[in-house]
Amino acid sequence: MFLLLVWELASRVYGAGLILPGPLPVIFSFAALVQTPRFHAALWHSFLRVLGSIAIAVPLGIAAGIAAGLDRRLHSFLKPLFSVVSATPVISVILIAFLFLGSGRTPVFTAFLMIFPVMAATTIEGVKSADPKLKELFAAFRMSRRETLKYLYVPSIAPFILGGLRSSLSLCWKVVVAAEVLVQPLRSLGAGMQQARAHLQAPELFAWTMATVFAAAFCQGILSLALTLGPKAGRAGGTRGGAG
Repeated sequence: MFLLLVWELASRVYGAGLILPGPLPVIFSFAALVQTPRFHAALWHSFLRVLGSIAIAVPLGIAAGIAAGLDRRLHSFLKPLFSVVSATPVISVILIAFLFLGSGRTPVFTAFLMIFPVMAATTIEGVKSADPKLKELFAAFRMSRRETLKYLYVPSIAPFILGGLRSSLSLCWKVVVAAEVLVQPLRSLGAGMQQARAHLQAPELFAWTMATVFAAAFCQGILSLALTLGPKAGRAGGTRGGAG
């Protein structure tokens, strides 16, 4: 309510609804927008792009992180690559990728390129956080690589992976929509924002932005709920098994 009040006051002080509309015009525009087939198609296709980016970047990032965490030479090889990707402006990646991939694939590739180093870096930190005494114990009992990975490293990296996944999901929505604004693929939230801006429809532009924020927050909520209920379900299953 405080933020809405500040927004309303700022709109009145600015005195130009064409540039900074108040909350009520935006809410009315949002209510009208969500009822259109155009919005449903845009939201669905943007969600698929986000899902595709996550589905590609997260497993590859985890695999590369585990390998680099266990092999110093591979880590030394990948570290400059991660630094270059992190230092490259997102807009440059979008424009260059657009030349080769077109409007449909550019948002997915750009989001993948931004998320992959994040997941790999967090996984590497998880591998490094493994207890050195447990490493010595596993080596003393000559545990196989598979058993060491399963019982030593997986529990160690799990919290880091979950934290990286939360950060990656939020980042993915931002990058995908930013790429959509620039390359304007058919049926996308970003294209809706760009078209509203081109037609000087500020309330609709704010409505598209509001829809993006709600979609990202909803995905974050679903992820948090799944991560919360997952361990509880596992403990409940273990309790029932022990009772049996």
